[in-house]
Amino acid sequence: MQDLNKKTTLPYNDFGSWIRSIFPFKIQKISVDAGFSCPNRDGRISYGGCAFCNNSTFNPAYCDKNKTIKEQLEKGKMFFRNKYPEMRYLAYFQAYTNTYGNIEQLKRLYEEALNTEDIVGIVIGTRPDCINSEILDYLQSLSRQTFVIVEYGIESANNDTLKRINRGHTFECSRNAIEETTSRGIITGGHIILGLPGEDTNENIKQASLISQTSLNIIKIHQLQIIRGTKLENDYYQGGIHTYDVDEYIELLAKYIQHLRSNIIIDRFTSQSPKDLLIAPDWGLKNYEFTNKFVNYLKKNNIYQGQLWGKNNKYNQQ
Repeated sequence: MQDLNKKTTLPYNDFGSWIRSIFPFKIQKISVDAGFSCPNRDGRISYGGCAFCNNSTFNPAYCDKNKTIKEQLEKGKMFFRNKYPEMRYLAYFQAYTNTYGNIEQLKRLYEEALNTEDIVGIVIGTRPDCINSEILDYLQSLSRQTFVIVEYGIESANNDTLKRINRGHTFECSRNAIEETTSRGIITGGHIILGLPGEDTNENIKQASLISQTSLNIIKIHQLQIIRGTKLENDYYQGGIHTYDVDEYIELLAKYIQHLRSNIIIDRFTSQSPKDLLIAPDWGLKNYEFTNKFVNYLKKNNIYQGQLWGKNNKYNQQ
């Protein structure tokens, strides 16, 4: 496995520094839509999907499930190439659940991506209840040949919250999937959302500790967003769902990363949904602007990742 302990000058273990230590050229993820469904939509687990989810929020315009994986990647490369001609790419299987198929189908899709010029690895977004030993054995073999990240949607460490948002799995399921994946030497990422209904600051900080007790390698942290066409949209308009303003979220995030194991790589702190789909919160900041604001807050207050991890406090209790 690649070195997951790259040192950084930032007050947290950032993805950018780490990925630059792996590759000698600039790297960009290109999202592809492989035409997968989700067991939380097709009835295997539930219908309607997660309460917060509208896949249109993270499917770029160049994604088109009616085109081949290679065609989508070539269009994505054209989108990015003007800025950095020497860039290389990771094929990001992002839309829906990208291990939700039989092994032969998965091999065909992943390997089509890897056989596309300038693609130097893959990132596979999926659910922790849509993985098995056969798929993991294949991904273990693939990771010995190329760069592979498997990303699980964890969302919360609280089973009551997971039930409320119609997630369809437990935190124990996420923890088991993480351990099964990292034990094979596969780089393993996870998504979590801060500010889900019913979760306060204490619950979020407890989550950081629980996540840190797993073997997770990379984390993506998102603020709760209310998106058009989701169940949370109805709940939001009925009242009772709080969304953070930018300063509230920065304070929460600063507390969160203090309880996060210091060698977990942080890929991102926010999600940025399209304006026409976003109901709240609308901060009017681009991702890099938020990150700069957050880093300044950390430095001003002498806060850094892992500062309170492992200390004898209530959050480090299972």
